[in-house]
Amino acid sequence: MKTTLPPVARLGRQALLFPLCLVLFEFTTYIANDMIQPGMLAVVADFNAGVEWVPSSMTAYLAGGIFLQWLLGPLSDRRGRRPVMLAGVAFFIVACLAILLVTNIEQFIFMRFLQGIGLCFIGAVGYATIQESFEESVCIKITALMANVALIAPLLGPLAGAALIHVAPWQSMFVIFAVLAAIAFVGLWKAMPETATLQGEAFSAANLWRDYRQVLMNRRFVCGALAIGFASLPLLAWIAQSPVILISGESLSTMEYGLLQIPVFGALIVGNLTLARLTGKHSVEHPIKLGAWPMIVGLMIAALATVFSEHAYLWMTAGLSLYAFGIGLANAGLYRLTLFSSDVSKGTVSATMGMLSMAVFTVGIELAKVAYVWGGSGWFNLFNLLSGLLWLALVVVFLTKRGGVASTPTEAT
Repeated sequence: MKTTLPPVARLGRQALLFPLCLVLFEFTTYIANDMIQPGMLAVVADFNAGVEWVPSSMTAYLAGGIFLQWLLGPLSDRRGRRPVMLAGVAFFIVACLAILLVTNIEQFIFMRFLQGIGLCFIGAVGYATIQESFEESVCIKITALMANVALIAPLLGPLAGAALIHVAPWQSMFVIFAVLAAIAFVGLWKAMPETATLQGEAFSAANLWRDYRQVLMNRRFVCGALAIGFASLPLLAWIAQSPVILISGESLSTMEYGLLQIPVFGALIVGNLTLARLTGKHSVEHPIKLGAWPMIVGLMIAALATVFSEHAYLWMTAGLSLYAFGIGLANAGLYRLTLFSSDVSKGTVSATMGMLSMAVFTVGIELAKVAYVWGGSGWFNLFNLLSGLLWLALVVVFLTKRGGVASTPTEAT
């Protein structure tokens, strides 16, 4: 039984309520990662663990973000987006409160994994609903503006976490996350539409395998999904490793560390705002091509600076800021084109995109950590540059391989 409504072409107050509620939950899941990172030094000290556990918190969180995506997308296609999304928000709230009971670093990392499962619901369910609810140009603008709100988390998270850790125990952060998620739950319960296209269809392993096989046989889709992962990998590696690079390696204070996040994530917001202004005036591909230049040049600046001078952290920050501006231009359009490069139901397609990109993040962050341990900031930034070059190669293949492109909701109606 189909329940799909026509895509919304204009942004009224009622139409915006759902994306605002979704982005509040997205903001909460992001800040649950970014705010705790500067506090991780206090966490490992409390549990008498080594600093090598600091980036592992983020790795576990992202691994949780992979864990259930394969199930949630197809499940929401057949059982409805609303009930699946609401269950995910409730689970995240419980996981945030449960971490208050841990007694060692291993339990803490496991609870971080469970909290990370909340990420699964954003892409596989929430963003699939956004893409189905709005026409293409409106959707890209909403996605870009939502990204700006969500990016307040990595922009303010390190500063807020660094400040809070001086006046309150790290456990208080997770109470804040639970409260924010509870507010989002109420808003989503009131405002989230139902867009699932396969409600009432049997949910079986055979159907699941058929859908995923069809998605993964689409090489253009796979290139796009992997490109989304490699695009953001240097940024996430920076979030995970920068406390060690700046605080332990460069002997900066937690406040100085937080301030150095501002140019990076500020540039990302500027990139998203630029994309919102360009949307509707150019093709969807244009901002992707435009963003490639600052992405690659910025990563090259960071790599060259730190290869020649291990302590050139200001040049590294400048290069990563330029790279972040390029991501802001390129990512929303690439996400849209990748999602509609397959004809399979969008819950399954979105889940596959999330799993592929999260797999890149999880493995990549650990490899970036190893690169830093072996070769310092120079190797770390060379690894980031390699990620950027892989993104560029995948995007070239994606944009030139146009066979079998699915229609967008705008075209379908």
